[in-house]
Amino acid sequence: MAFELPDLPYAYDALEPVISKKTLEFHHDKHHAAYVNNLNNLVKGTEFENASLIAIVNSSEGGIFNNAAQVWNHTFYFEQFDKNKQAKPSGTLADAINQTFDSFDEFKDKFSTASKTLFGSGWAWLVKKNNGSLDIIQTSNANNPIREGYIPILTCDVWEHAYYLDYQNKRPDYISNFWNIIDWEVISRRY
Repeated sequence: MAFELPDLPYAYDALEPVISKKTLEFHHDKHHAAYVNNLNNLVKGTEFENASLIAIVNSSEGGIFNNAAQVWNHTFYFEQFDKNKQAKPSGTLADAINQTFDSFDEFKDKFSTASKTLFGSGWAWLVKKNNGSLDIIQTSNANNPIREGYIPILTCDVWEHAYYLDYQNKRPDYISNFWNIIDWEVISRRY
């Protein structure tokens, strides 16, 4: 099975000024596309050649895992944005966030801190654990919470290619603005 680069669910300039058209063109069309192409080349002739992306993420190692996880992580990341949506969650997700973190503002602060303090490249995640509770975790490089049995709900990509063209070395500014483009309807469906 050949994997394909999914189209963005919005125009390249739809997230400006938070994420520029130029950043999306590089991040999606170059980085994400490279992971897809690398994965397709790496799985040829292996036990993963006809496996689903989730199966590969859960059971591969090395280069196959790194590229499969980055395909999954980036697709998940790009699907969660829309600049013209509600500013915070509602319903059962809002209740779960308030129960776990005391308030939405406290959740934002803890998630932002996890995103800012991750050393090097990787991801910050809001996950649903096996017992149904929420947690914020960090993963380095291509690592993915699915391998730990968690259900990803929200992620922040803190690899430099996600923000460097727009924010240079100012990761905290990127993270602060990240909240302005979250589509909480998508995040609620994931929950």
